[in-house]
Amino acid sequence: MTVLLNVQGIECQYNDQAIFQNLSLHVNKGSFTCLLGKSGCGKTTALRAIAGFEPITAGEIILRDVTASRPGYILAPEKRRIGMVFQDYALFPHMNVINNICFGLRQMSAMAKRKTAARLLKVVGLERFEERYPHELSGGQQQRVALARALAARPDLILMDEPFSNLDIDLRERIGTEVRDILKNEGIASILVTHDQQEAFVLADLIGVMDQGQIAQWDTPFNLYHEPINRFVADFVGQGVFLKGTLLSPETVETEVGIIKGDRAYTLEVGSEVDVLLRPDDIVPATETDSPLRSKVMQRAFKGASILYTLQLASGNSILALFPSHYDYQIGEQVGFRLSAQHLISFPRE
Repeated sequence: MTVLLNVQGIECQYNDQAIFQNLSLHVNKGSFTCLLGKSGCGKTTALRAIAGFEPITAGEIILRDVTASRPGYILAPEKRRIGMVFQDYALFPHMNVINNICFGLRQMSAMAKRKTAARLLKVVGLERFEERYPHELSGGQQQRVALARALAARPDLILMDEPFSNLDIDLRERIGTEVRDILKNEGIASILVTHDQQEAFVLADLIGVMDQGQIAQWDTPFNLYHEPINRFVADFVGQGVFLKGTLLSPETVETEVGIIKGDRAYTLEVGSEVDVLLRPDDIVPATETDSPLRSKVMQRAFKGASILYTLQLASGNSILALFPSHYDYQIGEQVGFRLSAQHLISFPRE
C-alpha cells in the first residue's frame, strides 16, 4: 500500500498547554481510517492540524512525500488537496444544491462546474435535487451534498469531523456505509473522527484509539477488540469485565470460571496473578450436562436479536453474556453457561 499521509510525532498547544504530544499515524491511499476517543482527547485538533488549520509545535506532517507542516511552517489548507466534511455540514443556506457543490471550483468555467456537479450528484444519489436549498433536504441528504462538495475539488484525502452525529441511529449507519462506499469507489482516502465505537468498527479499515493526547493503538477493528495492546484499549473498546486469574503457562490462565487457553503468549512468569478480560461473546449458554457453571441473572438488556445479561457468579463477581434472544431468562433466574474464549486478553494484576 502507498502511504499518502504520514504524521510523525506532532504536538499542538493551546495557551502554552499541550493538547497532544508525540502523535503519530499514517494513512494509505484509498483507505478509510478513524480517530476514536472520548471528548477532549485531542482528535478534532489533530484533524485540524492535518488540514492545515492548526500549527504544530513539534514533529512533522508529510503529505504525498512533501512536508505540509512542521514547527514554524504550515502549507496553506487550499494547497493540500484535502476535503473537509463537518458535523453541521456547513452548507450555504442561500445557495441551492448545485451552487453549494460548485462553490470552491473557482478556476472552472460555468459549464465545467455544472458538469462536475451533475456527476457528483449522481455519485451521491441526488440527481433530482440540484435546485433545492439546504432547508428543503433531510439531514442525510444534506450530508451527501456536503460530501459531494468535498469531492468536487478531487482531493486525495477527506477529513470528516463527527459527520453523522446529528443523524438518528438507523440513518447514521446507512449514510455512513454509503459515504464509505462512495469514497472507496472514488479511490479517496479518509479520516473519520468519532466517539462512537460502533460507527468506527462498522466503517473503518484502521482505527486509532486516542487516550490523553496520544494514539494508544493504531490497528484493525478486529485486533482492537481481540488483541488490545493495553488495559485502556481493552476497557474502552467493546464491553467486558476483568476477572482475577493465575498464569498457568504463557498462553493459559486459570480463573474462577475455568481455564482459558488463547492464541497469544505472555512473557510474565508462570504463577503470575493477572486480570483476564472476558467479553460478552466469550460466554455461551449451556445445560448442566454441558457445563457445571451456574450464575444468577442480575440485569438484562433486550437488543432485538440478542439479550445482554449481567450474570452474578457464586463468588459475587459479575460477568456479561450476550445470548441469542430466544434464551429469554428473567432477573433472579439461574442460568448455566460455559466459556468459549478464543482470544486470551490478560494484564498484570492491578
